Amino acid sequence: METSTLILSILAAGICLYYFALSKLSHFKKMGILHERPLPFLGNMTSVILQRTAIMIKIQRLYNLFPRTKYFGLYDLMTPVIVIRDPDLINTIAIKNFDNFCDHRAFLNEELDPLVSKNLFNIRGDHWREMRKLLSPTFTSSKMKIMFKLMVQCAENLSTHVANESGETGKTYDVKDLLSRYANDVVATCAFGISVNSFKDKNNEFFLLGKEAMNFDSSLSTKMFINRNCPKLSKYLRLKVFSSKVENFFKSIVTETVKVRDEKGIHRPDMIQLMMETRNKSDGPLFDINEMTAQAFVFFLAGFDSVSTAMCFFVHEVGANPDVQRKLKEEIDDVLRETNGKPTYEAINGMKYLDAAFNETLRLYPLAAFLDRICVKEYELPPATPDAKPIKVKPGQSIWFPSYALHRDSTYYPNPDKFDPDRFLNGEVDNSVYIPFGIGPRICIGNRFAIMEAKIMMFYLLWHCELEPDVKTVIPMVLNKRTFIMMAEGGFWMKIRARKPMASVTSNGEN
Repeated sequence: METSTLILSILAAGICLYYFALSKLSHFKKMGILHERPLPFLGNMTSVILQRTAIMIKIQRLYNLFPRTKYFGLYDLMTPVIVIRDPDLINTIAIKNFDNFCDHRAFLNEELDPLVSKNLFNIRGDHWREMRKLLSPTFTSSKMKIMFKLMVQCAENLSTHVANESGETGKTYDVKDLLSRYANDVVATCAFGISVNSFKDKNNEFFLLGKEAMNFDSSLSTKMFINRNCPKLSKYLRLKVFSSKVENFFKSIVTETVKVRDEKGIHRPDMIQLMMETRNKSDGPLFDINEMTAQAFVFFLAGFDSVSTAMCFFVHEVGANPDVQRKLKEEIDDVLRETNGKPTYEAINGMKYLDAAFNETLRLYPLAAFLDRICVKEYELPPATPDAKPIKVKPGQSIWFPSYALHRDSTYYPNPDKFDPDRFLNGEVDNSVYIPFGIGPRICIGNRFAIMEAKIMMFYLLWHCELEPDVKTVIPMVLNKRTFIMMAEGGFWMKIRARKPMASVTSNGEN
């Protein structure tokens, strides 16, 4: 082929591709939905892809750009997404009309990650319903009370380690490392029945594998993004998100756990036990080791990363707000006096200010910047504005609920960027605009577990230690632009020092 012909062919192909992209990006214009003008191929995500803007800040900017509409359009690369900003409509879609929007867009490819892609978040339809029904009893009040004792031991390991190491002079800590170790120990013992102390055994395999699996500073964010947005490209490139080493480790743990429990008749109130008990039932899902591993694995990852990150924001805000820390210490001291230094499940569960402080943390930093749904049955959205027409949503269309933007909307939260736990004490918060764990039947199955884990951590940490900002602590918080999850720019750093014991009660309950 002559050079001129080759050049013309390339130009023609480029022009065709360009106009194909333009046609894909005319979706909202044809539907009459307000949207920001997109760029070919990158849609409205240019600044996010170039790491100039965190994704939650980008969505918030668009949310604020269209203040008088029930919903607006956003192009996630070439994928059109309808972002619902009206709380009543969010509730209608997520709860009342859940059957029309019951699925998530998968972030793992079943062909490339066949084992872990079977997790509860990724699966759809009837398979999801069966799995959700089966796993829900893991988090009943009776199970929480049993897990409480296990969590307390992990929290004691954390607070004792930090208090002894830091002393009264104090030490600056990488809070993410500390709380990942605590979260690792909690999930290992509560989900897998394996006792781990990551403060004594700093290089235990559970911790190291979790750290490797959830290293968002590596290529993990990119792999997940490509898997989610360009599944055909990920197949072509064979982009496996989790390594075989990580998968095999967890599969061997589950296999050995099941074997030992079968042989010795051991029963524990955890997720693996529930799945084991379904093996001989004629109705419901049939579990093999792969299915069990997938559910246990995603529970571990959520606990290791998402919950530990939420706790990092909690520690940051308490450390950065001395008045909040003082009130928490007063409430903790009251509980210690009432329980003679032996805090109970009921006592910690009933701590109103501790609960309010963690709720306020999740308002400012929800676990996900947005919640997604996929339309599975055609649905008619009401007019977005008084002068607009209803919109038909077709199966396959993506819907987002902008949790981060909703939580920082001054319409619902006065002075929205301020950390103010009192708003959760005086009845100001409307639950329809507070969705840190999701909404409707797809709400995070482990939300009660995560809340209890965080509250126990803070209780024991402030019982034994004091928090204060370090020169490396960034105030106000700046969100990381290089990942697609909620993280702090530069990490979480806090100076922690041992707290003088209360005069009326010591840590072992002696007067």
